[in-house]
Amino acid sequence: MEHQIGKKIHRVLMTADTIGGVWTYALELTRELGKSGVEVSLATMGSPLDARQRSQAESLGNLMLHESGFKLEWMQDPWEDIEEAGRWLMDLERMEAPDIIHLNGYVHASLPWKAPVLVVGHSCVYSWHEAVMGAVPSESWERYRREVTRGLRSAGLVATPTGAMLDMLMHHYGEFQAAPPVYNGRIADEFQPREKEPIIMAAGRVWDEAKNLRALERLTGNGMWPVVIAGECAHPDGGEVCLEGVRCLGKLSSRKLADWLGKASIFTLPARYEPFGYCALEAGLAGCALILGDIPSFREIWGKAALYVPPDNPDQLEATVRRLIEHDSLRILLGKRARAKALEFSPERMGNDYLRLYEMLIGNSGSGKDFISSPYTEEPYVLRR
Repeated sequence: MEHQIGKKIHRVLMTADTIGGVWTYALELTRELGKSGVEVSLATMGSPLDARQRSQAESLGNLMLHESGFKLEWMQDPWEDIEEAGRWLMDLERMEAPDIIHLNGYVHASLPWKAPVLVVGHSCVYSWHEAVMGAVPSESWERYRREVTRGLRSAGLVATPTGAMLDMLMHHYGEFQAAPPVYNGRIADEFQPREKEPIIMAAGRVWDEAKNLRALERLTGNGMWPVVIAGECAHPDGGEVCLEGVRCLGKLSSRKLADWLGKASIFTLPARYEPFGYCALEAGLAGCALILGDIPSFREIWGKAALYVPPDNPDQLEATVRRLIEHDSLRILLGKRARAKALEFSPERMGNDYLRLYEMLIGNSGSGKDFISSPYTEEPYVLRR
């Protein structure tokens, strides 16, 4: 890593859920922080780690794992678990004496922490509901809104993986001490292009309506290439989603996912809501031509390196896929553009940006500036006061 961190930062207490992309994010960031001598105490919630996740955690020499099964704040009736998890986290702070509290959730930011608190907003119920359902949630979610608002306003800084997500948080919860977006990163060596085959691929939780993967049922038959999806079909609350004509691979290891992406020619994710999109980044690294939902976060990240379709227009999705199938030169060009763009989103840059935020929180930045320039945006995001 290029950045030289201040001597004050030795340990970070970080929370992470084990269900979605936050797990991948936490491991990538922990690995990068280790290169600067930072130890991470990782407190997991949501569900117990599976064997694959446990092996991933144990492979990082600077990670100390603290595991729990407490409900996450977006789950149904989580509040008793949230309170108990808060006491657990307070005990961890007393035991670990971290320099920074890094929360990948909102509500626990209002706890009486001794160390400075960074909140990272990866998604939220209100922005999800508005994007997917077209309206804010019912009054039954009012406590969630209050608790999230209090957490955001209690944090020393709030960061997000895109400016689009920052805008959504401010729209739903009001002003808070906001940092510039810190874009996620992924190790490029793990996702390499291979000899491309006539495969259309998608990845994500099949049951999550935000991913809009049911739209891929339109891409079967009539001269279309085979369609495969990597991701869980079983909903955590019960039930399973099956897509007609689509081969569902289930949840894959990183190595198997990389193998599939490496040989897939087209990757499509016509999402209605995706604050960042790790699977699209992995597909870009693997040299897939990208067809993505036309939403602000994807436009912000990918620019001209992808094609975009309205999430609720399956006819346009089908037409765009056919266009890439029929035009080899365009498909190959888009694959090269996607990889070139994806390489900009490196773990090294992500780690450097977080170290700068940590130093700002402990008063060790030395620059006196109120912003951090991002290499992905034309203008720096200014911290809101």
